Amino acid sequence: MYEYFEGRLAMLEPTQAVIDCGGVGYLLEITLNTYEALRRADATRVKLYAHHVVREDAQQLFGFYDMAEREMFRILVGVNGVGNQTARVMLSSLTVDELRSAIQTQDVKKVQRVKGIGAKTAQRIVLELADKVGMVSGQQLAVGGQQNQARDEAMTALTMLGFAKPAVEKLLMSSDWKNADGSMMTVEEIIKEGLKRL
Repeated sequence: MYEYFEGRLAMLEPTQAVIDCGGVGYLLEITLNTYEALRRADATRVKLYAHHVVREDAQQLFGFYDMAEREMFRILVGVNGVGNQTARVMLSSLTVDELRSAIQTQDVKKVQRVKGIGAKTAQRIVLELADKVGMVSGQQLAVGGQQNQARDEAMTALTMLGFAKPAVEKLLMSSDWKNADGSMMTVEEIIKEGLKRL
């Protein structure tokens, strides 16, 4: 629903930030890594990528300084037993690159050092995410973020067309969605290909 918030940084705490967008203040839950980035940023104009959580009893907005961190957050909360707060703690304890490296090298102990992560959860994270994350450079992180955004948009479209979300999610995570020339598929191309496979 919300892609990002851009405006004046009205309030900043280690776990929360308020972005004033045209006179409306949005409270976003943030990681320590985003907090550090916001401390160094120009407070008159900041931008946080958003993740909106809707529950029966509450709504929450999570904000991330860059798309790579948001995409890692979304991947983490897809693991059984990892909730929004746990994922936020993980991304406060480790950078995206450190977490990617730990998962890629199956460093369960490093993941387990995060507060609140037990041995079984750490193993599950490493096993389930091994094929979903890879060691990439900063430039590739941005590309990966764009690709994940395209996947998210394709997932929304396909589920709105009546396909079951678990089936759509499984399909979208099973491929890197690239064209024959190696370029990333557009949202439209992913949807068309998805319709053929579902």
